[in-house]
Amino acid sequence: MKNTYNPALETKDFAREAAGKSAHPALSGPATGQFVSGMEASGSFNQLNHAYSEYTQTNDMRLAELEQKSSSDVLLDEKLARLDEIIDGQLRHLNELQLKSQRLPRSTPETTGGPSAEVEHKSAFETYMRDGQETHLKALEQKAMSSGTAADGGYLVPEQLETDILRRITALSPIRSIASNRKISGASYRRPVVTVNPDADWEGETDARSTPTNAMKFEMREVKIFELSALPAVTQTLLDDAAVNIGEILAEEVETVFAEKESAAFLNGNGTSQPQGLLKGTIHGTLDDTGLSIGSIKTGQAGAFPSSNGSDLLISLIYGVKTAIRRNARFLFNRRTQAAIRKLKDGQGNYIWQPPAAAGADPSLMGFPVTEAEHMPDMTAASDPYAIAFGDFHRGYMVVDRVGISVLRDPYTSKPNVLFYITKRVGGGIMDFDAYKLLNFSA
Repeated sequence: MKNTYNPALETKDFAREAAGKSAHPALSGPATGQFVSGMEASGSFNQLNHAYSEYTQTNDMRLAELEQKSSSDVLLDEKLARLDEIIDGQLRHLNELQLKSQRLPRSTPETTGGPSAEVEHKSAFETYMRDGQETHLKALEQKAMSSGTAADGGYLVPEQLETDILRRITALSPIRSIASNRKISGASYRRPVVTVNPDADWEGETDARSTPTNAMKFEMREVKIFELSALPAVTQTLLDDAAVNIGEILAEEVETVFAEKESAAFLNGNGTSQPQGLLKGTIHGTLDDTGLSIGSIKTGQAGAFPSSNGSDLLISLIYGVKTAIRRNARFLFNRRTQAAIRKLKDGQGNYIWQPPAAAGADPSLMGFPVTEAEHMPDMTAASDPYAIAFGDFHRGYMVVDRVGISVLRDPYTSKPNVLFYITKRVGGGIMDFDAYKLLNFSA
């Protein structure tokens, strides 16, 4: 087949469209912000579909050349890489718009309308953040018998601010958003898990009753809590500005760095100095359920899918998960693995990866939603690269937060900046080893 691709014919500037700029610059005021965001999401969604259509056409041409000449035109490879970047960019842009739409307006002491103690705590915390006066805040926390005193390394942030910080981190952290979440006040979370179900027998109405069936057996799963900290700096000039929302600054300073650190630990954490990662449980080399280890299957080729019928492995992975669990299952991998999967087809020649069906939705793979997590391993020839996971992660993994985010103000170490030592306690652990399976990219 003759190569029909001509770079000169690629007149559509996808990169410019990926910027998502409105065609109506006048529609940018606060009164029309929501309307503009809707237009921007719709435009970005259309650009994503257009880019994906170009991608599939270009990849079809590449596959045809490979079949004829055992090699493809380098220009086609370059175009595919460029379209990959555009598709990923549009997906990120849609996710950012979704996050913005979920952000709630911040309450103020004048508009809260909540309990006076909560408003008083917020006001005292604001005073401490701005000028370091802690007398009122200390008295309030002692009155409430709080453990978050200066002796423990800081003062507790107001409940509303803590809720907002956790909500922002959840929106940014891919694992938090798909795992189950709990809040506790102790040092760890313990949960009994059934390891052996009781037997059952059929009995006739007049039959003699048999010996009692085997008893149910439990195993305690424990999620330990670890401390995560950040040390953002703010200028005193900014703190002196009465119009500045200090809580907003605090949330914005820590949300990204906390989400980044958590996301890495929830996947690959060692369980001793950080949360246990969902890839760090005991793993066995079959898709069988054991209740004590995670099932897996190998691709048979180091760092890649097999040259033919690569999608068959994904089918095996899907049906390695029990039917009841599969109803809420999804795929989990990073963007580089996602780029490789976009090129795969099923036995009927259909692409198995599909873009979101609507703005705010997830991409899908073989009919199941996809979650992209940057800290998932790459498809490499490294030892045991579990680059793809599939299952119900809400059932399989739990994130546990200890109530209370504390802040300690330090105006001395980095003059003229004021440092804020912010700590939160969080843990994570595997709850159900049979809830998900892994694809191992090794021979």
